Amino acid sequence: MSTATQARTGSRWIQEWDPENVSFWERTGKKIANRNLIFSIFSEHIGFSIWSLWSVMVLFMGKPYGIDPAGKFFLVAMPTLVGAFVRIPYTVAVARFGGRNWTVIAALMLLVPAIAAAYVMHPGTSYTTFMVVAALTGVGGGNFASSMTNINAYFPMRRKGWALGLNAGGGNIGVPVIQLIALAVITWAGANSPRLVLGIYIPLIVVSATCAALFMDNLAPMKADTGSLAAIVREKHTWLMSVLYIGTFGSFIGFSFAFGLVLQNQFGRTPLQAAQLTFIGPLLGSLIRPVGGWLADRWGGARITFWNFVAMAAAAGVVTYASSVKSLPIFLTGFIGLFVFAGIGNGSTYKMIPGIFDAKAQDRIAAGESTEDAAAWSRKMSGAAIGVIGAVGALGGLFINLAFRQSFLVAKSGTPAFVSFLAAYAVCFVLTGVVYLRRPAAAPAAERTPALAQV
Repeated sequence: MSTATQARTGSRWIQEWDPENVSFWERTGKKIANRNLIFSIFSEHIGFSIWSLWSVMVLFMGKPYGIDPAGKFFLVAMPTLVGAFVRIPYTVAVARFGGRNWTVIAALMLLVPAIAAAYVMHPGTSYTTFMVVAALTGVGGGNFASSMTNINAYFPMRRKGWALGLNAGGGNIGVPVIQLIALAVITWAGANSPRLVLGIYIPLIVVSATCAALFMDNLAPMKADTGSLAAIVREKHTWLMSVLYIGTFGSFIGFSFAFGLVLQNQFGRTPLQAAQLTFIGPLLGSLIRPVGGWLADRWGGARITFWNFVAMAAAAGVVTYASSVKSLPIFLTGFIGLFVFAGIGNGSTYKMIPGIFDAKAQDRIAAGESTEDAAAWSRKMSGAAIGVIGAVGALGGLFINLAFRQSFLVAKSGTPAFVSFLAAYAVCFVLTGVVYLRRPAAAPAAERTPALAQV
């Protein structure tokens, strides 16, 4: 027995896994997959909370900290930048170390940015130090990629939209939860007590790592395959779907980090007033993400994604108008609409990813490849694609915060930024319609665009 095989034996390693086999799924697979899903959600949830930590820390940073609005937007942009880049190695790590093992490691790594933030969070700390510590929280963004890649391997194609949506939505909800905790701290202890937030999360990090160790499993058939990663970056649909995911998830995470700062600088809200509103959009966007996956399972990911981007463009138009006339009620209505539609789009786009490679696998079967080999190829490619697309999509959060920073620097308003977002959503719905909803052209199977009304 080889060293690699020996390393993949033991009570926490599952040696055979065939979720597409209905008998296996109903007899054994469903129970195991659902158990891993539950604890994956918990770990990813804490990861998202730590990733978005500085979206609430900036609410505690009043005048004594000496950081202007542009500096705060740049500060909350740093975690999104780092989080995007670490998603690629986190995706590979699941296959290299095992889903359960890597979840434990990734959870414990969250202690570093949490403890560092508790140490530096006081007036007099240099801006450079804040930037470095904020960058450390980017590891929380990596948890999403490893969690989604892991859960993608557990579920059959017919259940992926709902499972991936539930996993991602449960993780995404870590953003409004930490914002609600910050609201409670500001309300009862004041804006000078940021360490109380960390005092809550540091024990939760330990709990999430412990639960992963006790209740999750590793899939032995999942093996590190750098060839799939190399192949996926040459696949055109990887980059097309990355653009769409920038529009959905990039919007969700970017707006989640920036919402409180926009309320303070655009509408003169105090930290407490901003905290009372900041969590609403991320909460609704997180809760509705599984619905986006379910709708995509039912009516097709491309169809839902197309109309969702139309709705996002309309909501961006409402926000642009409200920003220009300084109407807070209209602004909140439009902005919350953006969060809701971003959540739906997150679910529908992630359903499209495995669907694209399942459609290509059918072409491979038609060309003579065995069903088993084609299915294995589809799982490897979709797993790699999820990591790459998730990484590129997370950069949307960086772009949004940099757009706000520039907008407030130049125009003292977020209106120019909102105009640019509207234009971006228009590009996304045109792209979805042209590439994924048009009738497939008569072309060789290897060149054909999958008919994603069914994806």
